Amino acid sequence: MRALLVLGLLLAVLGTAGRAQAVGYRYWSFWDRDSAGGTWVYATQGPSTARPSDGDVQGFRFSVSEDSKHSAKPRGESGFAAICAKTPAREGAKRVALVLDFGTAGDAPAGSTPPDPSPRTACARVDEDATTADALAAVAKPLRYDTNALLCAIAGYPRTGCGETVSDDAGSGDSPEASPPPRAASEPGDGDGDANGEGNGGGGPSVGLVTGIAAVAALAAATLWQSRRRRG
Repeated sequence: MRALLVLGLLLAVLGTAGRAQAVGYRYWSFWDRDSAGGTWVYATQGPSTARPSDGDVQGFRFSVSEDSKHSAKPRGESGFAAICAKTPAREGAKRVALVLDFGTAGDAPAGSTPPDPSPRTACARVDEDATTADALAAVAKPLRYDTNALLCAIAGYPRTGCGETVSDDAGSGDSPEASPPPRAASEPGDGDGDANGEGNGGGGPSVGLVTGIAAVAALAAATLWQSRRRRG
């Protein structure tokens, strides 16, 4: 009976730790369009440091993602020629095609709805040395940033919140604590290198999981010792 009790406690700890690990982040991710392959590639820089060239296509996607490997890509196949067809080239300026995907109803914060079911496209004509953040500000205001300069809203969406953690149990609701997502679009001063690294998306065991297993192992050892002592 004692062995069964210990086994049950171990399974309970493992189950609880598994649920605690099932956490994602609701945020705007930043992407580059590979002109050769026509595919989306997760950006290696933040929009505040990336300086696109004339003819580049970049995208933003609002979604709930566990990490950069599982982050949802912008939808749509529009290329530069289609997005910037009505924006002629100009001396001393460059054109950047932007795809703004506001995500699905399942990605939206509780009580919110994506402003567009389909991605928006815009052609930003900006100075030659402008960053992606400059291009975004030219065509998608209002933008909203948090105190850590994390990009929270594009074109006013979402109205509140910024990089909240979301668990399976919470569904589309937010957990009470918010933390920066593992590779979010960000502005100057927040350390773009860190924001665009793997961040919290590692697959190692959590401290809670290790502690729980150690506690159950200690209980099992004590139970076994007591059992042998009584038999002795």
